[in-house]
Amino acid sequence: MKTTRATRAVRATRAVRTTRAVRTVRTPGGLSVRLDVRAFVVVILLLLAALAASVVLIGTGDFPIPASDVLKTLVGNGNQVQEIIVRELRLPRVLVGLLVGACLGLGGALFQSISRNPLGSPDVLGLSQGATAGALVVIVLFAGSATAVTLGALVGGLVAGLAIYLLAWKQGVHGYRLVLVGIGVSAVVTAVNGYLITKADFVDAARAVVWMTGSLNGRDWDQVWPLLALCAVLVPLVLAHARDLRMLEMGDDVSYALGVRVERVRLLLMGAAVLLTAAATAAAGPVGFVALTAPQLARRLTRSPGPNLVASLCMGAALLVTADWASQRAFGADQLPVGVVTGVLGGVYLLWLLVTERRAGRI
Repeated sequence: MKTTRATRAVRATRAVRTTRAVRTVRTPGGLSVRLDVRAFVVVILLLLAALAASVVLIGTGDFPIPASDVLKTLVGNGNQVQEIIVRELRLPRVLVGLLVGACLGLGGALFQSISRNPLGSPDVLGLSQGATAGALVVIVLFAGSATAVTLGALVGGLVAGLAIYLLAWKQGVHGYRLVLVGIGVSAVVTAVNGYLITKADFVDAARAVVWMTGSLNGRDWDQVWPLLALCAVLVPLVLAHARDLRMLEMGDDVSYALGVRVERVRLLLMGAAVLLTAAATAAAGPVGFVALTAPQLARRLTRSPGPNLVASLCMGAALLVTADWASQRAFGADQLPVGVVTGVLGGVYLLWLLVTERRAGRI
């Protein structure tokens, strides 16, 4: 006897629910919330790690400040010199690092979940390269200001995301097609970026290369507020569709049977992921591989089969500020951009991931 599509959907849902031990928590309003204890603990630990790394990073530099003095200064009890160094120079840089890492971690988790592929990250799909192309056009062709470069990177990322979606569309957007089209777009845009560099004069070329490395140097409050506003809008929007995203991971047929508007939800979440990635790239340059590694590390820590959106967000923030601290401690303040550190570590992780997937027979 053949099972109906609805029966298969119910069985798949039950299978997902029984893979994890969860607790039901009742809120004061009488609502019941299912809580994954391990994932909750991992998120709390990642938040603490990100905050601890941020405090240490604020105290790192040519004028070192102990962690205790950093905390005193943040609450308004520091001396005048510490107030200037912490609040005006180092705190904005750290906040940009936290927000950029959170945007990349969440954006990477969305793309990997939508494509159902661990390689489906903005680095591989060409979104970072598209944002880079937008910034290079402003730098090389128009010699634009820092604000214009930021807007150019944002527009470039959005155009690349739209092109990937349209080229991957064929009665819907499916995982491997999305990844393959993204790889092709990435190759084309990378070639365009190389051409733009060769057409620039020496000063613009040097400026473009510095931006393309990905760095938090010189970041101030002008980068903090737009990122914070974007996160305040997009993060709740994405989390509100976390259940639909979990259903999408089980396939379009199951999602349709469970009442999910598949293409509408997919387009909405892809748009949010593109905006998060483009905004992060516009603020700090193309910081490599955070969007690839953060969701995978978060999933391994939580051991949860879902998209792990909150854990990926926290992991991205912790990874980026820790990498920035490591770059300063190993090579001196402002001598090594954080994009170099994340690129090296992410490249090693990508090779390990490819070997693991090959041994498992998935590629």
